[in-house]
Amino acid sequence: MAPGKAPGATRPVVTFARPEGIGEAGRRGRVLVAAACVVLGLGLIGGAVTGSWLIGDAEGSGARDTYAAAGGLWHNVPVDDLFPVTIDGQGAGPGGADRTWTRIAVAPDSGCADAFDPLLRQALTPVGCQRLLRATYTDATQSYVTTVGLLFTTADAATMRALDTRFDKEGLARRTDLMPKPYAAKGTAAASFGDKQRASWTVSVLTDAPVVVYAVSGWADGRTVDSPEPAAQATASGSTTAPAQAGLGNEARGLADRIERSLRKTAVTPPSEQPS
Repeated sequence: MAPGKAPGATRPVVTFARPEGIGEAGRRGRVLVAAACVVLGLGLIGGAVTGSWLIGDAEGSGARDTYAAAGGLWHNVPVDDLFPVTIDGQGAGPGGADRTWTRIAVAPDSGCADAFDPLLRQALTPVGCQRLLRATYTDATQSYVTTVGLLFTTADAATMRALDTRFDKEGLARRTDLMPKPYAAKGTAAASFGDKQRASWTVSVLTDAPVVVYAVSGWADGRTVDSPEPAAQATASGSTTAPAQAGLGNEARGLADRIERSLRKTAVTPPSEQPS
């Protein structure tokens, strides 16, 4: 500002010329660009929707149908499909050794009143109990026995997810006071398989089916176990506990995994629709 003069008296006045092409042709150009963007956006949305149909939506009708179908397997599917007479455990043993398990007993389907220890029953209460199916297997040498259980719940998918989250965050599947009970069948290799013989176990809360899958293993000779170990720890590299060294964690985990896979396969493709 020059002395004695009003502010801005000597400041040049700057004006901006209208950009070239802002006339009618420019307006038409903007309209065409906007239209192209709308078409492109609709195309992307449509593609995303089509993609979700193709790959499946976890909350879509297909997933809901599979979830509902899985909940009815306990009375719609023969026991031999849920608990096969023999199970191939290729690579399931310690160090990737193969295993073969033979079913030696199937428990009558029942409720859950006396099937679990009190704390585990309490932990499972939120999902309810529609039916409990159990079978006991032994390995090829009849050295070990393992009970596998399928608890069919009355819960919806959200409740199953909540229970799965709780088991994960609170480490419930690793607590020895939440071990599943074995099924000891008289006249079999599992006749002496009681609560004190439990050596390793696993519990899996499914979120794509109203089912809790579990397995608990022990020695077939009826020896007691002072320090049972969850399968996740007994199968960890470097574990030196008795259940780990014997491979009892592998017995529980291997059988539970294969029964779970079979359950999912059966829910998606019912036996009547499976190729012979």
